[in-house]
Amino acid sequence: MDKTFSIIKPDATKRNITGDINKIIEENNLRIIAQKRILLSNNQAKNFYSIHKEKPFFNELINYMTSGPVVVQVLEGKNAVQKYRDIMGATNPDNAKDGTIRKKHALNVQENSVHGSDSDENAKIEIDFFFQKDEIIG
Repeated sequence: MDKTFSIIKPDATKRNITGDINKIIEENNLRIIAQKRILLSNNQAKNFYSIHKEKPFFNELINYMTSGPVVVQVLEGKNAVQKYRDIMGATNPDNAKDGTIRKKHALNVQENSVHGSDSDENAKIEIDFFFQKDEIIG
């Protein structure tokens, strides 16, 4: 089975919708094989989002991602990366398809409730960033 990485972002944890997001994930044939609620440090957020460090929204992104708890997850299933990207929906919730997490829960482009890996390579990097091997049961 393939794996991908997910973050349930601060806007979603603040609104207590983690359970509903997990339900959508599981109803779409992905298994949650590791999950933990954490508060990202400034350094963790900067390292994780370093690909965006030259972009004008970088500091705002870091402030947002450290503004409250997040839930980091490892998801497993066939074609997990693409399947989860389809389940999440477009980054801009106005462009997301009905039934996707972002269409249902996102507040705006930044507060769009979830992050998911964009490739198998990045999924491995992102999983390794947040999880030890013994934390992943699956």
